[in-house]
Amino acid sequence: MTNSPPRPSTGAPRPGRRHRSSKSSSMPFMAFTLSAVAVLLAGLVVFVVVSSTGGDGAGTASTGTSTSATSDNSGNAGPGAGAGGAVAGQKILELADHPILQDPDAGLQNIVCTLPVWHSDEASVEAFFTAADKCLNEAWGQFLEAYHLPFMPPALHFPTGRSFETPCGTIGVGVATAAYYCDNNLYVPYRGLQIDQYGDNPGVYLALIAHEYGHHVQEVAGIMDAVWQQIYQVGQNTPAGLDLSRRKELQAQCFSGMFLGAVVDRGGSVTRDMYEKAWRDQDTRGDNTSGSDDHGTNAHYAAWWRKGAQYNRIAQCNTFAASSNDVS
Repeated sequence: MTNSPPRPSTGAPRPGRRHRSSKSSSMPFMAFTLSAVAVLLAGLVVFVVVSSTGGDGAGTASTGTSTSATSDNSGNAGPGAGAGGAVAGQKILELADHPILQDPDAGLQNIVCTLPVWHSDEASVEAFFTAADKCLNEAWGQFLEAYHLPFMPPALHFPTGRSFETPCGTIGVGVATAAYYCDNNLYVPYRGLQIDQYGDNPGVYLALIAHEYGHHVQEVAGIMDAVWQQIYQVGQNTPAGLDLSRRKELQAQCFSGMFLGAVVDRGGSVTRDMYEKAWRDQDTRGDNTSGSDDHGTNAHYAAWWRKGAQYNRIAQCNTFAASSNDVS
């Protein structure tokens, strides 16, 4: 860790469209909904629930709020970028060889992200996350649409009770549930945010939702389906299954860092102070804190986030190609 976080790379080129046609899925599609992730602010224990989509409609999500493309790199927002609605395409069930991970120059466009001032009351928190979600849709929507992947913004929910219903089942709210992703749905229960512990630090909460949105990127791309196919084959709690889980979580960390690196100092609301506090906060998260073995050590959890934040190049988020020593 450096005392002063380095400035992120700027002006990431758009991903080359050639990569979309160079790969196709080599695995048969499985009729499962393969993504349900709850993130802790303190311990970062992940709860994974798998629900079948066979005939019962589970996993169908409504389209999220529309957003328009506003990039500070003029001329780079391609056709349909940031449209906010569903985009036709087909998932690619690959991990290390996934097309989005192959171009060393591909990253998120630097965009202006305007967020309301953080206040810790419930209405202000919802307004903050709603605005953050729009920025995430804009940034990642442009990227995924360039690969002709089936991008759809996740539906954003703010549960208020002590539990809430999802396509993956009933989820209890507490310190163990700061945010929860399932099947194109992103849940942010106010009671789970531990605001009494983290206070008025919007960069911390922005990194939180950007991590969860990283799982949505994996879902849209087909990475989530592909990793769960392999986890089912080896067993979720086996050494191989836990290794795959760590690679999935550390990639979402890298994606979270990419987003903050793409929006800091762009004339919007994401300030250098927010970025630096999020940077330093990553040291407090991971398996050393939670006592689990499915996210990666605190050092690796921080390192992958920082790699994404500093370089904003998605090929550097290829945790599935990384040495096992880097995802322990």
